[in-house]
This record gives sequence, C-alpha cells and structure tokens, in this order.
Amino acid sequence: MSKSMTKASRIASVLVLIGIILVTLGPIEFRPDTGHAGLDRAVAFFLLGATLGIGFPKRFPLSLIFIVGVAVALELLQLAAPGRHARFDDMLVKAAAGAVGVFLPWILMWGYRRSTTD
Repeated sequence: MSKSMTKASRIASVLVLIGIILVTLGPIEFRPDTGHAGLDRAVAFFLLGATLGIGFPKRFPLSLIFIVGVAVALELLQLAAPGRHARFDDMLVKAAAGAVGVFLPWILMWGYRRSTTD
C-alpha cells in the first residue's frame, strides 16, 4: 500500500473519530436522524475501523483494542452527557462493527499479498 494512502487513511480515521465523538457526546440534535440508530452506529464505527485498518496495517491488534476501547469509553461518557443514555447493546454494536471494519481491510490485504507471492 502506498504511503499516501496510509497517510490519507490515518487522517480520515482522526476525522471520523472526531465526528463520532461530537455526535455521541454532543446535544441529541447533532445526531443524524435516519430512523435507524443502530445502523448509524454500525456504519460510523465500521468506517472508523476500516480507516484504522488501512492506516495502521501492521497494528491490527492495537487497532482492535482501540476501537473496542473507544466504544466502551464513549458509551460510559454518555452517562455524564445531558439527555444521553448509555446502553450495553449500543456498545456491542459499536465494538462489533468497528472490529469488522478493522478486520476487513486486514484480510483483504492478506489475501492480496498472498495472491501476488504465488
């Protein structure tokens, strides 16, 4: 993978993380209302996981730990945010979607590397 792609993905992961933090801890009006809150959470954390997976391909375990830690931390921080609530099932959706996001680029890159060495 090119260095510019890695750098762009790292920048994207920071921007996605900032967006998730603002939407999660900010006023409820900041949250997009698509009618599918669980899907919104899953997509946001999948994107964060994917950008981490692409941006830090040699840090797969750390990326997984980070994404799960972010999901847990943001859910706990919602306890202090007015008008917000923390739910265990929301945290599970976020952590699972983020883990899939980290895993997918890793497995695709592994398959690509394997096919080019044969």
